[in-house]
Amino acid sequence: MNELWSDCIRSLEPYSPGEQPAVAQLIKLNTNENPYPPSPAVLSALQSAASADLRLYPDPDGKALKQAIAEMHGLTQANVFLGNGSDEVLAHAFHALLKHERPILFPDVTYSFYPVYCALYGIEFELVPLDDAFQLNVMDYARPNGGIVLPNPNAPTGIVVGLSHLQSLLEQCPRSVVVIDEAYVDFGAESAAQLVKDYPNLLVIQTLSKSRSLAGLRVGFALGDAGLIEALNLVKGCFNSYPLDRLALAGAEAAIRDTRYFEATRHKVIDSRDWLATELKTLGFEVLPSKANFLFVRHFSQSAKEMQHLLRQQNILVRHFPKPRISEFLRISIGTPEECGTLVRTLREILKQKLPTSSASA
Repeated sequence: MNELWSDCIRSLEPYSPGEQPAVAQLIKLNTNENPYPPSPAVLSALQSAASADLRLYPDPDGKALKQAIAEMHGLTQANVFLGNGSDEVLAHAFHALLKHERPILFPDVTYSFYPVYCALYGIEFELVPLDDAFQLNVMDYARPNGGIVLPNPNAPTGIVVGLSHLQSLLEQCPRSVVVIDEAYVDFGAESAAQLVKDYPNLLVIQTLSKSRSLAGLRVGFALGDAGLIEALNLVKGCFNSYPLDRLALAGAEAAIRDTRYFEATRHKVIDSRDWLATELKTLGFEVLPSKANFLFVRHFSQSAKEMQHLLRQQNILVRHFPKPRISEFLRISIGTPEECGTLVRTLREILKQKLPTSSASA
């Protein structure tokens, strides 16, 4: 059917999501999902929304959800944009705000959807290398550009850029849109949302998939100056007037308002992450300093690809990226304490079989 395709899609290489197997009894540490269920308030809201009103279109503006998000961040509804997951919000931002004469800038090791959007929309881009420790220097971006996209914490490294550094970048590039992708911000980083009122060139994008346990509902949002939000709404209006259905709107609002459950579960994830990082180091792994709900690790002597395969044989899924600079790393999502314990025990057994006794017990 290639002859029927539009010319513009022939060379596209779409983003490849992590494996979602339909197999029971797997420990799934490969897609950064939250190991804990959604808030009971979310489930109650979904039950209430599953009514005869499903025959009606949802609110195209999602006003109730926007209000909850705006209140949480001390903003107004005019500062909030909603989308079908943060990926859709990002896609609209690339289309509405980042297509200019100069190339946009983002890190060479980062979320691999960014170059996909650039290819889809015909946006030129330049990769800005992280340093040898995978740290990001914001001053590397303080040069002429068509926009800047920075995930914070970065993915897949989990490393954070401090808020003061982001503020310096915003001041250095007042005529560039700076998109801060905060998919993992709730696991220990400081959100740039507090800077929205002061910097009209700042767009902060978040998701409810990770820290709110709603990956299955697909809800994301952006925070920014009303002028930036207006551009996103223009694109949305030409693409899909109803990006969020009635269930998603109801469940997301309940999740935002149940702060007690949110705080409890995110701290459980943080505690498990810190415990797992310590255990992996004792097994000979280098563990990058993460403020996300995953760890990025490599072993001093073992192949990442082989270790992924051996773990898969033991019904444990982790993510491997066969890409320059990171091909010897594994990304490990944080599971429950029991899942993390099983991972450590399994890795210990694998290493005992592959290493001399003195090395495996180090």
